[in-house]
Amino acid sequence: MRLLLLAPRRAQTGNGTTVRRIQDHLEAAGHTCILKDTSDFESPLTISDLISSESVDASLGIHLYRAGRLLQGSNIPFGIIFGGTDINEDAKRNEKSWVMGAVLDEARFAVSFTEAMKETAAAYWPPARNKIYVQSQGIVTAPSTSFNQKAFLQRAEWHRKEPGIHLIIIGPEVEAAFAEEVKEKVKTADGVHLLQEIPQEDLHALVKGCFAVVNSSVSEGMSAAILEAMDLNVPVLARNIPGNAAIITHKATGLLYSTPQEFVQLSKSLIGDPSLHKEIVLRAKAYITKHHSPECERKVYQNLVLKLQ
Repeated sequence: MRLLLLAPRRAQTGNGTTVRRIQDHLEAAGHTCILKDTSDFESPLTISDLISSESVDASLGIHLYRAGRLLQGSNIPFGIIFGGTDINEDAKRNEKSWVMGAVLDEARFAVSFTEAMKETAAAYWPPARNKIYVQSQGIVTAPSTSFNQKAFLQRAEWHRKEPGIHLIIIGPEVEAAFAEEVKEKVKTADGVHLLQEIPQEDLHALVKGCFAVVNSSVSEGMSAAILEAMDLNVPVLARNIPGNAAIITHKATGLLYSTPQEFVQLSKSLIGDPSLHKEIVLRAKAYITKHHSPECERKVYQNLVLKLQ
């Protein structure tokens, strides 16, 4: 089949490896995949033109609202993968919730990364419950063996700072207004460095060389960055929100904080207690091995896509 993979840019950049991994799964089964950004299309009509010109047989949309609204009324079968903000945020707005419900009515299937996200979606749209499958993200990390962390940080002008604790914020600018707000705050924050996006293998190598990974999101589906850190044997400090709590057991596979003060306290605990650091790393790695197998993920998506024939 010729499949259209439609996803927001956020899901395709930085540590957003989900789309690329799914593309690999489907192409391994002999399908042809065309990956497109939702922001490139204004309406279902523009998607229909693409479907016609590219002879697309079916589609898989990532994000129930952003991709789903474009596939609504399509003349090809499609499936949907929940993104996180669609269920956690967009569903709270009546005009978007109505559209998302209509999309689910048309979709052959939907995929949720967690049971909790499935239950939330089913509470909003009860008729869709039986077509929602739960499949956690499969995680694969491949840190570059040639990446020189010291040289990279020197090029980023980190060598001008005094040795100590530093926070690196790295990745693409997805939302311009928010990016500018972050840049302004970083200017007055000692020890905080804002760096541009780098290749995934280099990012994994950089993460592997760090003491910990921080997730400060106020809304998450299932953070690939958290899971990748776990796989790379790096402890995670994450904001205590449903998406993060679904994959982190506090003080077992990671640390969850709710306030800035709690973040500081937990950070100091992690720095001052090597045994806690070691236990979190070991348990997190075991969790990843057990629950985030890329082989299992591959089988699920290869079987689900058959529903689009």
